[in-house]
Amino acid sequence: MRELNQLLLDFDHNIEFNEHDYYVSRSNYLAFNLIQNWPKWERNILNISGDNFSGKTHLAKIFQDKSNALYLGHSDVNEKVFKKIKLNESIVIDDFEKIKNENLLYSLFNLIYQDNKYLLILSNRTISKINYNLEDLNSRAKNCIFAQIENPDDNLIFAIIVKSFSDRQIKLEKKLLEFIIKRIERSYGKIYEFIYKVDELSLKKKKPINLKTIREIL
Repeated sequence: MRELNQLLLDFDHNIEFNEHDYYVSRSNYLAFNLIQNWPKWERNILNISGDNFSGKTHLAKIFQDKSNALYLGHSDVNEKVFKKIKLNESIVIDDFEKIKNENLLYSLFNLIYQDNKYLLILSNRTISKINYNLEDLNSRAKNCIFAQIENPDDNLIFAIIVKSFSDRQIKLEKKLLEFIIKRIERSYGKIYEFIYKVDELSLKKKKPINLKTIREIL
């Protein structure tokens, strides 16, 4: 079976990253609230961490709309990108923990503070828990605001499933939704894998989505 990232590319729908499409629950309230409160941050760097598919990218897009931020992937961060960073007040860096050049990261942190810019870091692990070889970099990595997106609670799982099925014009009875929420693994990756399989069965294989099918998928 292909990895979930590859499977999700097969979805024939557009992913919306609008603010009104973001469902707030106890799992992600802190991260969302910090994005909403920009630029009134206590520090210039915010690190939002969480599992894949936990909504970090959605939050970053909301932040980008609010701040007109420069959006960078980990592979974009090199010596040449500093000119672009200099021209922007706000920056987003995705997959931050994949950047291995510690001298580059140290220079990046210094630039953010010296020029009074704002930096949103997205990572799976909280960056303060990464052990860098450069002690000064470890110190910089701890001098941030931290918001971890927790595993989804029942309300968030319900919202994700209903929204995803609605986008795909898949209708499920309430009793089926309740059955799913009681049994599905509390993991963003597993939730989206489940959604993909339901989508595949209903659209590609033309199979009815009933209790038996749900049981098989779960």
